[in-house]
Amino acid sequence: MILFLERFSERTRADGEFGQGDMIMISRFRFLLAVFALAAGTTFLSAEKPVMSVTAALQPYVEKQELAGAVTLAANLEKVLDVSTVGYADVEAKTPMEQDDLFWIASMTKPMTATAVMMLVDEGKIKLDDAVEKYLPEFKGQKLAILEDGKQVGTKAPARVITVRDVLSHTSGLPFKAPEEEPTLDALPLEKAVKTYAAQALLFEPGRDFLYSNAGINTAARILEVVSGMAYEDFMNKRLFEPLGMMDTTFWPNESQVARLAKAYQPGADKKGLVSMLVSQLHYPLGDRAKRFPMPAGGLFSTAKDVGVFGQMILNGGEWNGHRYISKESLEAMTSRQTPAAVARSYGLGWAVDSDSVGHGGAFATNLSVDKKHGLVLVYLVQHSGFPGEGKKALGAFKSRAIKAFAK
Repeated sequence: MILFLERFSERTRADGEFGQGDMIMISRFRFLLAVFALAAGTTFLSAEKPVMSVTAALQPYVEKQELAGAVTLAANLEKVLDVSTVGYADVEAKTPMEQDDLFWIASMTKPMTATAVMMLVDEGKIKLDDAVEKYLPEFKGQKLAILEDGKQVGTKAPARVITVRDVLSHTSGLPFKAPEEEPTLDALPLEKAVKTYAAQALLFEPGRDFLYSNAGINTAARILEVVSGMAYEDFMNKRLFEPLGMMDTTFWPNESQVARLAKAYQPGADKKGLVSMLVSQLHYPLGDRAKRFPMPAGGLFSTAKDVGVFGQMILNGGEWNGHRYISKESLEAMTSRQTPAAVARSYGLGWAVDSDSVGHGGAFATNLSVDKKHGLVLVYLVQHSGFPGEGKKALGAFKSRAIKAFAK
């Protein structure tokens, strides 16, 4: 029924006029929609703006084996408008995606970590333009690499030390990671990992360039630990996840959560079809707290619902259900461009930013967008290390369909 209305709507927009038969058809379908809504207990969008199925936009990618499956969510400030599922959490077993399935959201962890750090900025315990070495003495005397043809040939003192603002905006000059973070990114306790970053030479003068850096975000989280006196993961749970009701957001999925974890996929050897895989960046089993450590730059697992409520809080100016998480001033700093004008990449503090929206993606193609222009939070959860065919276009198809359906 919904697909019929979409096609009918597209045809009438193209024709530019309605005939008598068209009007009769509209009346009949309005009646059928009303009956269906009453039977299903579902509230539909008004007949003046036909419902546009998100599933219909993504189903072709599943049918062409370019997308295993997805869970998507659209919300505004008032409510969750839509949660859709398509395809499979396990292609081989034909296990359909469910709304509460878990995903490794990877670098979507970064804006959550940045939000926690900004809570301490609001409390006056951290200042963005303070030197990192004020909180972490191991960074004192850090050097700048002298590079020739991309190779380090020596070191020298940088023009200035790195700041908290630098590490949150990927402008510190710290590398993506340290050599010790092998074979997986979750192999080191946070304190030890950050000490390895302090021993690295900076790759460029602080504040003058952009280099996407897990090391920077992890360093900001270590500052949070030192200042708050709490383990990073405990702070995240007590100050952010539990108050927001993000009960399925964790660094260590338990047995029941692992059972809901979507399988990861990559293109087949011939770049056609899908092959299941383990996430090589992570140590298994995922619930192993002795050998797996929380990674502030990309370690979280979560669901569409949990990510959605975090996005709603950001869309609402840092407040949700009567509780203020961060000030409007801190939110503005986080979601405003912090990278130099000469640099192409527009990045805030833990957030990718543009004129109309802020958000972040994850290594396995997950995505959160807080769309200020349209007043929407859009969550797209998949588990893909690359896509065959045109599978990467599925994210754009979801966003386009959701905006058409739900924007004010």
